Amino acid sequence: MYSYTETDLKSFCRGVLEKVGMPKENAKIVSESLIKANLEGTDSHGISRLPVYIKRFMDKRINVIPNIQLDQKSDSVLIVDGDNGLGHIVSYYSIVKGIEIAKHSGVAAIAIRNSNHFGAASYFCQLACEQDLVCIGFTNSPSGIAPWGGKSAFFGTNPIAFGFPTGDNTPVIIDLSTSVVARGKIILAAKQGQQIPDGWAIDREGRPTNDPHAALEGSVLPLGGAKGSALALAVELLTGVLSGASFGPHVKNIYNEEETEKANVGHFFILMDIKKFMNLEVFYHSIQGLLKEMKTVPKVPGVNEIRYPGERRKKDELARLEEGVQLSENVVQELIKMGEELNVEFPREQILKR
Repeated sequence: MYSYTETDLKSFCRGVLEKVGMPKENAKIVSESLIKANLEGTDSHGISRLPVYIKRFMDKRINVIPNIQLDQKSDSVLIVDGDNGLGHIVSYYSIVKGIEIAKHSGVAAIAIRNSNHFGAASYFCQLACEQDLVCIGFTNSPSGIAPWGGKSAFFGTNPIAFGFPTGDNTPVIIDLSTSVVARGKIILAAKQGQQIPDGWAIDREGRPTNDPHAALEGSVLPLGGAKGSALALAVELLTGVLSGASFGPHVKNIYNEEETEKANVGHFFILMDIKKFMNLEVFYHSIQGLLKEMKTVPKVPGVNEIRYPGERRKKDELARLEEGVQLSENVVQELIKMGEELNVEFPREQILKR
């Protein structure tokens, strides 16, 4: 593993994105999102995704400068056509407009079509939390989960995310796929030549597998069995059907080199302005009290601390800001090659100590 500073990785991302024609402000948004994922330990949604995005910009399968249409249908409903832009950018501008709507009406429901992979959903929840808003986010994705009882992938891994501000810099962030594991972790394992754990996936014949390549040809298992499959369906209905995007097997996979059609990924966000529901200080007092009481629950043997979702992310971020972001040799070599092709130098390995 090799270590790099946050600053160097962001600079490289921006440089590469600008080389393929992305405006500086949008390149900054994408870079912030990607490296934030790395800092928080969600490496499967970090800089390792950049090479496939660049390929799809260059082969015109994703618009590098999309004409995003934000259509406010009512006081609280926003319909967005992403014009086949990268999901990070489409979702960012949708959230910014949604925050404005929610602060006026109390609630904003945002349905997005004609988008692409948007990285870690937690990033958009954090944007809302910074404005004292609660956020619920959903996205569909290329087929990865078989419906319960089936052996062929049909639903996407269809993440669900929640963000609740706490009055300090560590919001409650719940970001999980409706599969046992995010498909990106299997993609990353395949890149790194690693096996995957038992219980993650089945191959195309429905047999359990530890081979990430066989898993990618087969199906990731749903979270909680039939319950996870049901949740995946619910996300598909919100993000694919209600938004007017593609759904199920009709969502195209940007990793498929033979694919020519646009992905047409759908997203759905719900934003709530806490101040429209209750006094903000009362909310913060209550949520902090809840979390404090939760932490006092007697612990099982071997557990030193009960943490709420979001604490691990913040701990990892602080550590990686100090020690650097670690990348595998395979990921580094892929980034170096991409940089050489675009005449953008990949940074030298560093370990930052402050």
